[in-house]
Amino acid sequence: MATWAWVLGIFAIAIVKLLVSCPPTFVADWFVGKFEVHPKLDEENVTVNIDGKYLEGDEKRKVINEFNKAIFLEKYYVLPEKSGTPLIIDAKIGKKDARFMVYRHKDHIDVFKQDNKKTVAYSLYSESFQKNPVTI
Repeated sequence: MATWAWVLGIFAIAIVKLLVSCPPTFVADWFVGKFEVHPKLDEENVTVNIDGKYLEGDEKRKVINEFNKAIFLEKYYVLPEKSGTPLIIDAKIGKKDARFMVYRHKDHIDVFKQDNKKTVAYSLYSESFQKNPVTI
């Protein structure tokens, strides 16, 4: 009986070691998503407005797709200066509400992400998003 207890104990330790060192994909995605600066947005949980006017339909879908495809460049540790009229994206990410203020420039996009009490600023690169401004 003692031999079976040792075998089961070693088997249980091996399973725990395997799960910790190589977690399933959904667990790894969830863990990485907790620390992600530039999350992917879901169209159903997002409102987009510019200068107080809400975007709907294809225009909204286009903005969200371009935002999701944009390449993360760098995180700012000192907040850059805001200039121009921002594109404001209000999103529900998990259980949290977040607001993204997007400022376009010729060579990059500045994003200010606000959720709860925290503001994070970072820059993105998206050629089509930068060159094709949203028209209302």
